[in-house]
Amino acid sequence: MPRNLDLTALRSFVAVADRGGVTRAASGLNLTQSAVSMQLKRLEEALDVSLLDRSGRGVALTSSGEQLLSYARRMLSLNDEAIDRLTAHDYGGEIKLGVPHDIVYPHVPDILRRFNAAFPRVRVNLVSSYSRQLLDEFARGEYALILTTEQGHGDSAEVLSEKPLTWIGAKGGACWRQRPLRFGSGRQCVFRAAGIRAMERCAMTWELAVESESDRTIEATVRADLAVSLMLEGTEPPFLEQIAHHGALPALPTYSINLYVSDLARGRAENALVDLVREAYRSDGATASSQRPSPSTSAA
Repeated sequence: MPRNLDLTALRSFVAVADRGGVTRAASGLNLTQSAVSMQLKRLEEALDVSLLDRSGRGVALTSSGEQLLSYARRMLSLNDEAIDRLTAHDYGGEIKLGVPHDIVYPHVPDILRRFNAAFPRVRVNLVSSYSRQLLDEFARGEYALILTTEQGHGDSAEVLSEKPLTWIGAKGGACWRQRPLRFGSGRQCVFRAAGIRAMERCAMTWELAVESESDRTIEATVRADLAVSLMLEGTEPPFLEQIAHHGALPALPTYSINLYVSDLARGRAENALVDLVREAYRSDGATASSQRPSPSTSAA
């Protein structure tokens, strides 16, 4: 007789795998920790395998758990797609999404396109701002969810990706060889202080090439090979490039791309948007190692 896997238990299992623990998974699913633990236990009993290695301080997947995770993601994706396609006409309203300027690309346009196909009557109000401002406004309840770029993360954050900060210049440009180094960065940009600290640590002479709040103005200056700037690896626009400086510019720190979801944003449409964000950055992480420059050509 065919046996059926419990989709609710599978959703809890995937949440534990994604969030790195039962407590954070329970918070994300709006369930108690004991409820999630019970669902995992029932799932293990139904399959007669151990899915989690509980011997260490954290939660790790066993080999059986890793195998199930792939199936679980596909099953939940098909389940959610079927429900969304058949019921999307019942959903309307607006979701406010905040994203820092520097990580709108490459993922956000595709996330919005896919969400609109599933929920055509739900409007996503995309606001592009700085991480510090987004965090302040999120704390005041102004967003359903936000993405941030931070060194580390807040207590309620889910870390989606970790990326090295890199020096960015014009394609084929030579401005980065000049001293003092001409540096361009917005006043509120979270990367600005990191770049200045890095230059000061190695006693590099530098000057501000452009003083502006406009990312477009800074990008235009860099594109004209009149300044260098800072971006997370892989987020630079196609008309700029990472500078292969071979150690001539100072090393830079790594930043986390974090997801914050409001406790009030737990409807089906909001959950679908969160899942699309997670999926985009999961695929990003899977290809990062193949796209990353060698250490001799990277500042990170």
